Formats: sequence, C-alpha cells, structure tokens
Amino acid sequence: MPSIDTLLVANRGEIARRIVRTARALAITTVAVFSDPDRDAPFVAEADTAIHLPGALPADTYLNVDALIAAARAGGATAVHPGYGFLSERADFARACDEAGFVFVGPPASVIEAMGSKLEAKRIMAEAGVPVLDGVPLDDHQSGPPRVALGERVGFPLLVKAAHGGGGRGMRVVRDPAELDAAIDAAQREAAAAFGDGTVFLERYIEAPRHVEVQIFGDAHGNVVHLFERECSIQRRHQKLIEETPSPALSPARRHDLCAAAVAAGKAIGYTNAGTVEFVLDPEGRFWFLEVNTRLQVEHPVTELVTGLDLVALQLDVAAGHPLPPAATRATVTGHAIEARLYAEDVPAGYLPTSGTFHRLRVPEWDGVRVDAGYVDGSTVTPFYDAMLAKVIAWGATRDEARRRLARALESAELDGPVTNRALLVETLRTDDFAAGRTDTAFLERHDPVRLGAEPHDETTVEASAVAAALAARARRQATSPLPAGIPASWRSVGRADQPLALTDGDQLVTVTCWVVRDRLVVAVNGEKRDDLKLWSATPDHVDVEMVSVRRRFRVDATPDAVYVQSELGRVRFVETERFPLPVVAAD
Repeated sequence: MPSIDTLLVANRGEIARRIVRTARALAITTVAVFSDPDRDAPFVAEADTAIHLPGALPADTYLNVDALIAAARAGGATAVHPGYGFLSERADFARACDEAGFVFVGPPASVIEAMGSKLEAKRIMAEAGVPVLDGVPLDDHQSGPPRVALGERVGFPLLVKAAHGGGGRGMRVVRDPAELDAAIDAAQREAAAAFGDGTVFLERYIEAPRHVEVQIFGDAHGNVVHLFERECSIQRRHQKLIEETPSPALSPARRHDLCAAAVAAGKAIGYTNAGTVEFVLDPEGRFWFLEVNTRLQVEHPVTELVTGLDLVALQLDVAAGHPLPPAATRATVTGHAIEARLYAEDVPAGYLPTSGTFHRLRVPEWDGVRVDAGYVDGSTVTPFYDAMLAKVIAWGATRDEARRRLARALESAELDGPVTNRALLVETLRTDDFAAGRTDTAFLERHDPVRLGAEPHDETTVEASAVAAALAARARRQATSPLPAGIPASWRSVGRADQPLALTDGDQLVTVTCWVVRDRLVVAVNGEKRDDLKLWSATPDHVDVEMVSVRRRFRVDATPDAVYVQSELGRVRFVETERFPLPVVAAD
C-alpha cells in the first residue's frame, strides 16, 4: 500500500483549511501552496509548510501543473489532494502526479478523462442501464438548417451544453428554433474560453427540475457504495447556493432506485475514491443522469453531519489502498442537514462579485452549526478567485429544525466588509416554499432575488442603528480622551457642546446629536430630541439602549471606511460624513 505521510494540498481557501484539519487529525504532515494575493490567508499559516507560487492569476499558480508538481517535490510530499475546482477534475494533473510518483487523492486519470466528456459519460451510463436524457452531439461547423433539424430531433425547449467543464458555463436554454444558432455560437465561445474546448451538444431540457446528486465512494478492491443523496436545487446561474440531505422530494422507494443507479454508474466506470453522480428529477419523480463529478464536492459537509463520517479521511484511506470501512459500507442517516454558501457578492446588482477587507467575519458556531470558512477577521477578498467566503451548515433532528437553525446563524453573523449574499440566503430559507420543501432549479426565478437579497433597511432600523453608532462614538471619545476623569471630552468654555454625527445609509442621511444636561444624556435624531430613550450601557463596540420601551443590544464596528451596526433588526453599513470638509474638496 502507498504511504501517505506528507500531503500537498493543491488548492486554497476553505477547502485547503478543511483538508489540513483532517490531515492533522490523522498525523499527516501538510504542505500548502499559495499565490501572491494569498500570502496572508489562514490556510497558509495552518499548514505545516507553505510554498510560494509567484503570481496572482490561477493560470500561473493553482492551475500550473508544473509548479504544483515542483512544490510537491520541494515539500517532500508523498501524496497530492486537489480539493475541488482548479485541477481537481483534470486528467492531465492526475496523470502528472502518478508519473512523478505521488499518490493522487482521487480517481484514476482514465476515469476523470472519461467522465470529463459529458458525451462519453452519457454513452457509458446508457450502456450501464442508467436513465439518460436524449441528446445529440454537434459538429463545430454545422450551422443553420442542419442545427435546427438536430434540435427538432431532441425537441424544444432544449439545452445547449458544453461537453467539458461545468458551473453553468457554456450552457444555454433554447425555446425558439430561431434562437438556436446564436445560443450555440455563444456557448461554444464561452466553453472554449473557460475549458479550452468549445465542443457542445444538444440535450433535452427538463423544465424546473430538482437537482439531486448521490455521493458515491469506491475503493481499489472493487467496492462501490453510496452515502445517500443531496438536493442542490436552489441555484443561481446554474451554480448551487443551498444544499441539503435527505432530499424532501424522495420517497424511500425512489431513494433506493436513485442510489442504486448511482452505484451502477460507479461500477460501470470502475470508480475509486469520492465522487458524485448527479441527476435531474421531474415533478413525477422520474430521474435522469446528468454527470459524474470526479472529486469531493463543496457540499460534502451535509453528508458528514448526517452520517458521522469524515469524507476527507475516507479519501485518504482509499487513496492509501485500504478497503472502505464498515462505517462507510453500512452508513445510515440521522437527522437533516442544510448548507448555505456565503459569497462576497452584490445580489441586487446581478450577483456581482465584491472585494475588499473584512474587518470582522464571524459566524456563530452554535450547537448543530458548523462553519467551514476560507477567511477570518482582517482577510482580504481579491478579484482573482472564487468569491465564496464560507459554508455554513446546520444539523437538526428534523428538516425544519435545521432550516431555522441555519437561518438564525446566518442572520447573527458579523460580516463587516464587502457586500455579501447573506440576506438572500436567510430570506430564501424563510420562504414558505422552502419551508415546505417546494424547491427546484427555477426557485430564484419565481422568487425575486433582488427582493430577497435586499438588506432590511426600514426607517426604524436605520434610526435605531444610527443612535447606537453615535453612542458608541461618544464612548470611544471618552475612552480615548486625554482629559482628567470627570471632565467630558466635549468640554469647552462656551457651555454645551453638541456632538453631531452625520451618517449616510445609501441616499439616506441621519444626523444624531448627543449631549449631557445635569448628568443626563440627551439624544436628538435629525434635530428632534428623543425623550423615549434610556441608555443602559455603551462601549466603543457594544450599546445597550432602550427606545420606545424596547431594549436592544447593538454591536458597532467603526472602521476607517465605514461604521457597521448589527442587531436583531439587521445590519446597517453607514458612511460617516465629515463634520468640517475642506471647501476645495467639497467644490471638487
């Protein structure tokens, strides 16, 4: 059996940290690789050794096969774990590791190659008796009437789909034959740019299906098992946002049939290590093969929470030549788990990725809540890589318990920095349709993501948060005042000194003024004195204040570029307006 004592993690961010965590528990030494922008990333410090890959672009760093093989040699690695994304499904990388004498923690290059072509995968699955959707290959040079004839053979609506790659790239839905030519040309260009291969094919399109995948595991001794299914129907632009297990759509009989089909698919290709067989499921419960992902999936933690297995540990065991243990071959499901992908992105702007520094990035890890994060307080999100900040996963004895627990954990997260999709995730989990298990891939077409993704900024929330920001600012001035104790920081010889704080939330301006009259704090909002306010306590970071007989606690994080205020009302990002701007600056 091959020995795995030193492991190169050929990836970055959250998955690199995840692999390092399991490797450390197994007493395996870890070697990380990092690009210029990732120099200060948490995964670099957590690995035993880290090797610099000069550059920022993925092509120069995490997609550079030669550089990664050289790093494995320099770090004394005996095995390489590709994580997910980047080179995880590249047969040439698996082959290069093998030729260099490193154990590749994944399936053989031949399997990756066969499943890397969706056309070849469909052919193999059809021969193995796994249901597949009707589809036809497309000659790159065909155009006009011949294309339409092929389309009519498949039937409209249809899907133009890249034969290689995934993530929704190189994919177009076509409902009108007149739009087929333009859709094929666009899909070919996108596929060529993303995957280096512009081959596309036409496939029958199922309207608003559920997307359900089955986790499979195979070992070198001929065993292939399933570890149940995951539903991944909540998607934006064909990319998953929320995943769960078990699927609320499957009866025990349908689950048995689906998982049996996945195992048959794995055996048909001699699968080893971790992989997923993906299916689409129509409203009647019929399912069809979609593709095989020859790697660990982003959403693997939900399977871990309901089975109690460590899938990365299983991967390393299988890669070392061991047979699957009884815990895997006899796995059972306990409870329900749901995962949400937290991204740095502006949902109302069209899921536009955002970048910048997170002054604070914390998700509460309560009982039943797991957080797999790639970033921590002070981390900078750059535009070079995927914008996923963390995966937040909740377990519950029931689906509803897991759902409510996940929504509450996300709502309570402290995210002081670039805009995130937190509101979209929370509001999606709280919709009646999600609560009832009515999910499919068109969910975010029926439910407006702009409305779901908008932070709740009603007048009460903004004003209360502005008051908390002003009280925290006052406490901060007092804490840093050079004056002797007992003398207010605002002391001056002309009597009362107002301390106005002007804050903007988008286009809304709120001015809060604080002063002391006979040892009593007085607060005015937009010039109107608030007589319904009682301050319980205030520090530069936390304010406990009662307004209109409702007592709330606020967390305040004042950074050089913004003031972040969070409470049970929601999160508000204020920009402080200068009290005395220079005239020339104002004129400009």
